[in-house]
Amino acid sequence: MESSLAQRLLEWFGHRARDLPWRRNRTPYRVLVAEFMLQQTRSETVIPYYERFLERFPTLEALAQAELEEVLQVWEGLGYYARARNLHALARRVVREFNGQIPTTYRELCALPGVGPYTAAAVASIAFGQPEVALDGNVRRVLARVLALSGNGRQPEFRRTLEETARRWMPPDQPGPFNEALMELGATVCLPRRPRCGECPLQEDCRAHQMGQEEEFPGPSQRSRVPHYDVTAAVIRDTSGRVLLARRKETGFLGGLWEFPGGKREEGETLPECLARELREELGIEVEVGEHLLTLRHTYTHFRVTLHVFACRIRSGTPRCLDCADVRWAEISELNRFPMPATDRRIARFLEEVRVLNPKGREERREGIGN
Repeated sequence: MESSLAQRLLEWFGHRARDLPWRRNRTPYRVLVAEFMLQQTRSETVIPYYERFLERFPTLEALAQAELEEVLQVWEGLGYYARARNLHALARRVVREFNGQIPTTYRELCALPGVGPYTAAAVASIAFGQPEVALDGNVRRVLARVLALSGNGRQPEFRRTLEETARRWMPPDQPGPFNEALMELGATVCLPRRPRCGECPLQEDCRAHQMGQEEEFPGPSQRSRVPHYDVTAAVIRDTSGRVLLARRKETGFLGGLWEFPGGKREEGETLPECLARELREELGIEVEVGEHLLTLRHTYTHFRVTLHVFACRIRSGTPRCLDCADVRWAEISELNRFPMPATDRRIARFLEEVRVLNPKGREERREGIGN
């Protein structure tokens, strides 16, 4: 059964594989960049970022020589910025310790920054032909349905059963195409809802299909309540109209990105009180919190935020880094040079469009930009 199943799967992949840029002109570096970008992100979203990234950093050496801020700028908008920081650190380490040659084995790859079991297996199999099983969410769903096996990716026994099954089916001379075929099947046919079973090359082998219970496997995901936070940000200008930016520390959430300074509201605080406290703690300045400029909403993977943006004026103190990596005054016309989180980029666009908070423009544009 195993050889027949793998053969049908590979034949289907040969005819139905999408034409994705990382499947052309394959090199270990191109495969590595793709796998980093595809972590928790759909292929359709990744494509323009992947092409732009390789245009700017065509080789591992070029990436290693770049400054982190430049890497973050090219990555901006793709999210999960730890991937960009880790990829940059990986490039520098490979140049320094491996003479610029990406390691070929699963164990060596796992030791690199940002490379977990899935990414290591994907790169080892696709780039180097190593017989490693790459279990992403799509592959787990396909295998679970074929086996009619319930579980989730956090359960070691469930993962072990799927991995052993895939390893048994894997043709020893085509581990990369086999892994990619399973990924492709899960991404395009064996969908979480309304799977296209009539197009599936594994239909006759699929126990879930035979039972008429495709959507019952691998089982319902356990989603926890997504917390919400109110966050504030300040637009502070100097006498020449420049705005104040702070760069987040490289370690931690959104590390290395520039932002309009502010932070999360604590229990019992008003929004102006929150913003004044955050600026005192982060930059050592006392401010007068002025007009509310706009409200932005954004959803991250594990939480949601409502960002309240205020115009502020410095009453005392000179901005300095107490809890940030850098601080800088910037012309509004040059804000596009600074890599920013999505919400801060929207503030920057607001400022660019209204040209230093022109009152008439502000009133006309606030509602559309804030929602």
